[in-house]
Amino acid sequence: MNELTKFKELGLSENVLKALSKKGFEEPTPIQELVIPKLLQGERDIVGQAQTGTGKTAAFGLPLIELLDDKSPFVQAIVLTPTRELALQVAEEMNSLKGKKRLNIVPIYGGQSMELQLRRLENNAHIVVGTPGRVIDHINRKTLRLNKLKFMVLDEADEMLNMGFIEDIEEIIKHTNEDKRMLLFSATMPKEILNIAKKYMKDYEVLAVKTKQLTTELTEQIYFQVREEDKFEALCRIRDMEKEFYGLIFCRTKVDVDTVCNRLIDRGYNAEALHGDISQYQRERILKRFKAKQINMLVATDVAARGIDISDLTHVINYSLPQDPESYVHRIGRTGRAGKEGTAITFVTPEEYRKLLYIMKIAKADIKKKKVPSVSEVIQAKKERIKDEVSDILSDNMSNDYFELANKLLEEYDPVKIVAALLKMNYKDDFEAGSYSEISEVSNVDRKGKARLFIAMGKLENMTPKKIVDFIVDKTGIKESDIKEVKVFDKFSFISVPYEDATYIVNIFKKQNRGKRPLVEIAKEAKK
Repeated sequence: MNELTKFKELGLSENVLKALSKKGFEEPTPIQELVIPKLLQGERDIVGQAQTGTGKTAAFGLPLIELLDDKSPFVQAIVLTPTRELALQVAEEMNSLKGKKRLNIVPIYGGQSMELQLRRLENNAHIVVGTPGRVIDHINRKTLRLNKLKFMVLDEADEMLNMGFIEDIEEIIKHTNEDKRMLLFSATMPKEILNIAKKYMKDYEVLAVKTKQLTTELTEQIYFQVREEDKFEALCRIRDMEKEFYGLIFCRTKVDVDTVCNRLIDRGYNAEALHGDISQYQRERILKRFKAKQINMLVATDVAARGIDISDLTHVINYSLPQDPESYVHRIGRTGRAGKEGTAITFVTPEEYRKLLYIMKIAKADIKKKKVPSVSEVIQAKKERIKDEVSDILSDNMSNDYFELANKLLEEYDPVKIVAALLKMNYKDDFEAGSYSEISEVSNVDRKGKARLFIAMGKLENMTPKKIVDFIVDKTGIKESDIKEVKVFDKFSFISVPYEDATYIVNIFKKQNRGKRPLVEIAKEAKK
């Protein structure tokens, strides 16, 4: 347990330390070091500021596990998250950290069966992790009572603000008891978030982690534009080009992780899978083998890879594009440590190109486009490696048995033919171009054609053409130079953008409005 000394110094119990050890955690992150002791030993409310992917869930989750009573019949903590994906992630993470403590942690969110949630809530829920809309549904049905809370956590508060949940959060707070402790976590601190803190939190303390440089100079960042069906072939070519490969391959879902890992194993690569369905024993065994370099390709989801501290990876491959810029930064930060240069490779489908540009803008990442290595380039790289391996063997001392056999072969056959036969015997299909599949050429996104967008804001909201452009750029990350023909009227405005940007922009605003009429839509054609 020596490796968990720093966690122990924060005041965590042996039960939780064992759970952390099983998950492969080694050292607390900066936000965990700040928050955990304050929650365990203090009484003040807390505002925590740190980027996504820095261990915030464990920062509040571990103290909740320690401080809550698993014999209580009441809901003692509620964690509000902006999306159902995050609600599931937080609940899954906390369940994996609770050890032997019999806390019932229940995720509730829209889209899941209400009957299932009712059964789970009736079964003595101690911690509820939910999205604001579904939490309000249960409050109104009187199937969720929040009058005995010890803790209320607002996670990713700035995202909840962006998605229009502030009124819902205030409504939920009205149904809670005043003597609870409130915890608010956010990557940024806009005034609306600080207003919530001032209005609803008592004598709160701000714990902020300084934002580190978003990308590391020691990480080479490149992307390959490929079709979805060609990703696996591209992955194999990248692996085969490298003399040394020791890397993490990130996929979006558990199913993707299993599929990619199984296909790698079928092709003869040394790979393992890591995701939420892997047992703690298996996880521990896999991480031990990976750290010992007994396997050199670990295929994982973002959640499963949390807490893994391995400092000498040569590659991180984004088989699936990350959900957001922070996730991208967190993934690639695993290379280029300890003074060693690493390479981050991202696969991008034509449909994802605009999202990649957004990640590059927000993360200030210089990601260069490259072509997937050709079959002839891969085969040439293999030949160079074999020459190096043979050279190494020639410099070693060999037993007389090899020389005796070599002399007998030379008496009977041509030396060049003997070497060729030995290469064929040892490397079989390595030089066969037919063992690789074709990869379709993907052209750059067609930037021809424009679309007209309607924006439900105008002069009455003090909008000007410059303000409209700044607003769209800020919310979507597209280039200012791509926005043309800006017209501002009293109650609405119009802009023109490249055709492929239009759908991307509209989808951004759909997500932010959550069912209400979007602020930005494709403009309807005027009737003739």
